[in-house]
Amino acid sequence: MITPDITIPDIVEGERQPSRNYKLDFTTGRISGFIDEREAIEQFIIKAIRTARFRFIIYSDDEGCELEDLIGKDLSWPLFQSECTRVITEAIIYDDRIDNVYEFEYRREDDNVYVDFTVDTVEGTLNISVPIQGARY
Repeated sequence: MITPDITIPDIVEGERQPSRNYKLDFTTGRISGFIDEREAIEQFIIKAIRTARFRFIIYSDDEGCELEDLIGKDLSWPLFQSECTRVITEAIIYDDRIDNVYEFEYRREDDNVYVDFTVDTVEGTLNISVPIQGARY
């Protein structure tokens, strides 16, 4: 039997792995190059929020966000904000590059809702701002 001569690197427990990933252009839907570190974490956060949890079989049940489940429900504005904070936090906090998610602020502009929040990561603090698609309050 012929087997290739390969060496598999040891993974040291607790050692942070590289976060290099494909760069996604959320506007065009195209992949354009690679990203790493801070930019990769920010992309992960936005992608996790924009991906509906339990909807696509390509993703595990741990990936994505349940924001879509809140849209169109008859929730008061304070309850909507509270639930959005919870589902966004749950969608990203499990990643070992993320230490804390906090300072959620919601704003209504015309018929749109936007959420701004802060994320402490292993690469520093990120200020994230995302629209909540379909939310009208």
